[in-house]
This record gives sequence, structure tokens and C-alpha cells, in this order.
Amino acid sequence: MAQHKNEILGHPRGLALLFLTEMWERFSYYGMRAIFSLYMINALMFSKAKASEIYGSYTGLVYLTPLLGGYVADRYWGNQRSILAGGMSMALGQFFMFLSGWFYEDQAFAIPFMWSGLAFLILGNGFFKPNISSMVGQLYEEGDRRRDAAFTIFYMGINMGAFLAPLACGFLGDTGRPEDFKWGFLAACGGMITGTLVFYFFKNKYVVTPDGLPVGALPNKAMPDKDGLPSADLDPRQIMIAAVTGLAAFLLLWLAADFDIIGSLIYALCIAVPTLIFIDNSLSKVERDRIIVIFVSAFFVIFFWAAYEQAGASLTFFAEEQTNRSLMGGTIPASTFQSVPAASVVILAPVLAGLWVFLSKRKLEPNSLVKQAVGLVILAMGYVVIAYGVKGAGIGVKVSMGWLLALYVIHTIGELCLSPIGLSLVSKLSPVRFVSLLFGVWFLSNAVASKAAGQLSSLYPPSGAEYQLAAANGIENDTYRGILEGTIEPTPDQLAKASEVSLPMEFPTFLGNPVTDLYEFFWIFVMMSGIAGGILFVLSFPLRRMMHGAD
Repeated sequence: MAQHKNEILGHPRGLALLFLTEMWERFSYYGMRAIFSLYMINALMFSKAKASEIYGSYTGLVYLTPLLGGYVADRYWGNQRSILAGGMSMALGQFFMFLSGWFYEDQAFAIPFMWSGLAFLILGNGFFKPNISSMVGQLYEEGDRRRDAAFTIFYMGINMGAFLAPLACGFLGDTGRPEDFKWGFLAACGGMITGTLVFYFFKNKYVVTPDGLPVGALPNKAMPDKDGLPSADLDPRQIMIAAVTGLAAFLLLWLAADFDIIGSLIYALCIAVPTLIFIDNSLSKVERDRIIVIFVSAFFVIFFWAAYEQAGASLTFFAEEQTNRSLMGGTIPASTFQSVPAASVVILAPVLAGLWVFLSKRKLEPNSLVKQAVGLVILAMGYVVIAYGVKGAGIGVKVSMGWLLALYVIHTIGELCLSPIGLSLVSKLSPVRFVSLLFGVWFLSNAVASKAAGQLSSLYPPSGAEYQLAAANGIENDTYRGILEGTIEPTPDQLAKASEVSLPMEFPTFLGNPVTDLYEFFWIFVMMSGIAGGILFVLSFPLRRMMHGAD
């Protein structure tokens, strides 16, 4: 096995460069995400339901555009050029968010600037995210057992940025003064510029294969596949079949199932893109089997991230309104809690990486799909803990921050069993000619999950803040609860006041059942992720045979 001349801690130096590049990009993303929902409800005065819907659409599209970026990199630009284009686009997007925050009092300026910022962030992430992830695997030869560990280390870079971002951007932007949100967005812009410059100046020196060849300088279609043969272009008939399939699914979801346009687009692509890849005539049986495994894994990952991504929406509402954040005479900003999962990853990632090595040496290491199933079950356990913590708590009662901290630490353990392992799995099972596109498929599952996360977050039941707002607008608490439960008919005056201040006038419903308190809300995620984990565990054993020894 060829070795890099320049290694650090047993891994190519290129891994350290990709680590730093991704760290700064994630600093930018998570810094903005930490304050985005708070900015919408506290500066732009959006309702929680509207903010949740926008948040879900934004994060869903952020993980949707990697399909475009992966395809362009595979066919035309290569990984390196795509990363640079994505980095510049995201820096511009964060600057537009800064301008939105600057003009927050004048919504005629603030909202268009916000939409422009989100558009550039969404597009830029599509070119950045799948390409930097696929480059990690290309630093190693096929069969190199360091690859799982490399993705875990790379994942630490993601979480170093995610840890620092809410602290820095939250400190600057989440001050309780709406006019300060812009400084948090500006800090996120600075992080993106830093990451792009680091990659630009050092990529040619360090991002190379074990044989010293540049990684990602050429489109992947120009590279020989694992069998040594050049890859073939997609047949136009395949593209037509996939396009027609996707359009039919979109129209069905939008017109018949009454999904919104963005949700319909995301869910339709979940059908169209796998169709595009799977009907490729150049695929061998082994490649087709391995791609099926990637698709199954990506499907179950949706349930994980839909529950996990509550951190940026409903769990942030919970931290702000119903968590006792007092500490040493001060108050911890709600956005700061989003640093806890990332800090836990940085601390626990070496422990999990060491555990996999320990089990591997004793031939006891579970396969990748079993690890992911365990991650889903552990996620469910985190929601069991916080559901117990809020059980019986009255409206507006603040609970100890210990419950939220426990949830985040437990979720981190589940995340480490699932996310870096999934990235490594895609790297090992993908044909080279489709590697960036299949990373795009992997992130498509995150897109679906993020959109679903926003929709699930909109089920967050009315909290003490809504009851206080109702009282301030002349609707007594008992009357307001009766209106929510449907036992009291609101007067025209009450409806008008509720509309003015975005008060909900009924409890949200899930599968036809009203969600009346946080205990019921959190149990939605317990059931969803727990059942998904159990099914994936059962499926993991037959699916392992379809990996044909690549796990």
C-alpha cells in the first residue's frame, strides 16, 4: 500500500487541510443557523410556525443542492473548482444576511435581503458540501482501513466549527437586542471567507493521492473507475426517464397531496435521482447492489436527522422559553445550547473511533448499518429523557437546563454511530464516476429530513409566551386554552387580535391527534426514531451481503 511522504498522526496532511476548510465552513453554517430562527421571531416578528416552515425549507434546500454540485463536479468542474465556487457564494450569502439584519426594522429591505442571502447560501452549499466530503475518501487507496477513522476525524472538524459558531455568533448576535443579530451574521461571513482562502492557498500542496496526484482537480468522469475502465456519460434516455418520473411525483405531491412547492420538489427528487442512477446501463451487478445499500441507508437516515435537526428550531424555542438558563447571576443565551452537541462530538469522537478499532481487532465490530440502527435507537433515548423531564410541567414552567444538556449529549453518541459511518459507507460503496453524485444523494436524505424537521417543529405546542401574549391582548388564559381546545368559540375581536400578533388559535395536530403539551411533542420523536432503528437493524444482515465485502 502506497504511503504519503507527509503524514500527520498517521494520516495524510491533506486530511488536516480538509479538516480546517470544513471547520470554517461549518462555523459559517452553524453560526447563522444558531441565530436564524431567533432572528425571524424576535427581529422580523414572524410566528413560530412561519419561522419553522422557513427554517425547514432553507435547511432542506441546503442539503438538496449538493445533487447539482455533485453532478457538476463529477461531469465538468472537478471537486476543487466546485469547492471554491461554493465558498464564494456562501460568503456572499452571509453578507446579504448581515444586510438583512442591518435593515431589520424596514421589512421592505430586510426580507428581500434575507431571501437573497438564503439563495446564495443554498446554492453555495450545493457546490461545497458533497465535494469536500468525497475528497476525504480519495486521499486513501482502496481497502485502506484508516478510512473510517479519517471520516471520524473529518467529522471532528465539522463539529469544531459547529461548537465555536453558536458561541461566537450567539455572543455577538443573540444579545436580546434585535439590532445585534447582524453582527452574528457578519461573523459567519468571516468564517466562510477564512475557510475558502485556506483551501485555495494550500490545496495543491497537500490534497493529493498516495501517489502524489492531485485530488479533485479533474472531473470524476475523467478518472478511471475501480475496474480501471473510463466511466461513461449518462444516456439521454436515462435523464428523460428520471425527469418524467420526478415531474410526475412533484405534481402528485403538490396538486393531489397538497404539499408546498419546496417540499414537493425535495420529495420528488428522492424518487427521480435514485432512478437516474439506478437505471444506468453501465452499472455492474456488484455496483447496483452496493448502490441499493446506499439508498436504504440514506432512507433511514431521514428519520434520524428529522428528529436531530430540532436543535435549530423547536429545541431552540424550548431553550429560550421553557428552560431555566440562569447561571452565576447571568442568563445563558438560548443559541449557546447549540454548541453542546458539537462539543460533545469533539470529546467523544476519539472514544467512538477507538471503540471501533478495539472491536475490529477482536472481529466484533458491527457493520455500518448496525451502527446506524444503534444511532437511531440512542437518539430515541435522548427524547425519552427530555419527555420525562417535562412531564407534568405546567404551561410556562421552566425546567432545569440539565434535561436539555442530557438530550444533546445522548444525541451526540447516536450521531457518532450514524453520520461519519454513513459518509464512510458512501465513499466505500460508490462507483468512482458517481461518487460526488451519490454523496449528493446522501445529503438529499438530509434535505428531506430538514424539510420534515421544520414541519415537525411547527407541531410545537403553545408555550407560556403565547399565553402571556394572549393575556396582554385581552384574552384570558382559561379562555385562550378553551379556544385552542375547540371548546370556546373565539369572538371576531379575539380573532383579529390573534391575527395581529400571530397567536395560534388551535393546538397543532399529528396524525389526527392534537399535540397539547411538550411531553406529547417529544414522544413523536421517540416513536419515529425508535421504530426506524429497529427496522434498520433487522434489514442490516441481508443488506450486508449486498456490500460484497466493501464494508
